[in-house]
Amino acid sequence: MAQIHEECGVFGIFAKERARLAETVYYGLFALQHRGQESCGIVVNDDGVFNVYKDDGLVGDVFSRDIIDGLGEGSIAVGHVRYGTTGSAGRVNAQPIVVNHIKGRMALCHNGNLINSVDLRSKLELEGSIFHMTSDTEVISYIITKERLTSPSIEEAVNRAMDKLEGAYSLVIMSPAKMIAVRDPHGFRPLCIGKTENGAWVAASETCALDSVGAAFVRDVEPGEIVVFDRDGVRSIKDHCGGKRSFCVFEYIYFARPDSVVDGCSVHEARARAGEYLAKEHPVDADVVIGVPDSGLDAAIGYARQSGIPYGIGFIKNKYIGRTFIAPGQKTREDKVRIKLNPVPSVVSGRRVVMIDDSIVRGTTSERIVRLLRDAGATEVHMRVSAPPFLNPCYYGTDIDSRDHLIACRYSVDEMAKIIGVDSLGFLSIDNVKRIAEGSANDGVCCACFDGKYPTAVPDKTAKNRFEGKISEGRKK
Repeated sequence: MAQIHEECGVFGIFAKERARLAETVYYGLFALQHRGQESCGIVVNDDGVFNVYKDDGLVGDVFSRDIIDGLGEGSIAVGHVRYGTTGSAGRVNAQPIVVNHIKGRMALCHNGNLINSVDLRSKLELEGSIFHMTSDTEVISYIITKERLTSPSIEEAVNRAMDKLEGAYSLVIMSPAKMIAVRDPHGFRPLCIGKTENGAWVAASETCALDSVGAAFVRDVEPGEIVVFDRDGVRSIKDHCGGKRSFCVFEYIYFARPDSVVDGCSVHEARARAGEYLAKEHPVDADVVIGVPDSGLDAAIGYARQSGIPYGIGFIKNKYIGRTFIAPGQKTREDKVRIKLNPVPSVVSGRRVVMIDDSIVRGTTSERIVRLLRDAGATEVHMRVSAPPFLNPCYYGTDIDSRDHLIACRYSVDEMAKIIGVDSLGFLSIDNVKRIAEGSANDGVCCACFDGKYPTAVPDKTAKNRFEGKISEGRKK
């Protein structure tokens, strides 16, 4: 847990006519790749027959031209990119989940994390349900399927299921005749809808995915809303709307792509605003402001704009290295950081540098990055962080399930500065992090990982691998 990992990304398209939709979903997932690099999948609805392909790896590696073509034509398709916050990595937990039941079929894509998944799963198992995955997404699929057996429609089943689901979930669901977009009542995770020139409806985690397939943004899905797309048009169910909004503020700080607009707020502008607040809260005499790619760049621009200190490109990031790669030989961790990031000596050598990053988790990565700047000739390094210190676990989808490895839980700011090796260290205040968003997002954000004020009850069992233990016990027996 050297750094915070992304969420998952969901995408779906409902077209008026049959078409080769897998290619459209592919482009949408490619735009959402930053939200998850473990696995990905696409399901195409071919007149009620679900053609599915999913596997470990990045979108560009998993889907070849032959695989895309093999998924055929259809009028509805959904896709998913995954970084798991519940359940291990691996093809077994790849999404979309496809369920066949007595009333038909369903494909489900999920972004978020349930806080009552353990209780729900235990109850289902006692009723005879058999689980094949170790993620909370399968729990959601079981709850919806169970409700579908006594519901007149898939959307009513989803509506009833929402009475039982607690926590964060943005869903894109496909039945043989419908596509459904769902957002939890708190609106923890983003979800928006758009429309293409030929009249196809698109649902996606971020607007950047709409842009990638030529869809015009229509609106965000409201917290608690169920949006149904079918041959009769588009309709909305708002039985669960009206609660207190608790959008994850870290979407603006790190998760979302800077060219996206989430709940009416430009992600780029939110990050730049965070940098401006940092400059006001933690000014320093320096020669250049640089950002740690990628999410530190926008905040660095804001810091430079407010402080009047020139902005410079201090690091070059190797764009051809994913989140995981094979290091040559017995290289050290410092070498791995250098392979991904390399300082620009002409920008930092002999200068007092303000380095902006989005967060500090364990501090180990920050320490190595600072060492790169020192080796490149920086005379001073002043680190500014566009988020408050992480002090609490997150139960809504961010990959922090414990306080054990959080450096801010064990050391003061001055102690952290010495450990990381910077001349000074400053974090954005909680008051100002709540102010970086504009638009409807201003109605309420979740900052529980910073201030401990959780908008829901706190679950007892929170470990990412909480369902793996049950499988291990079964194998021992």
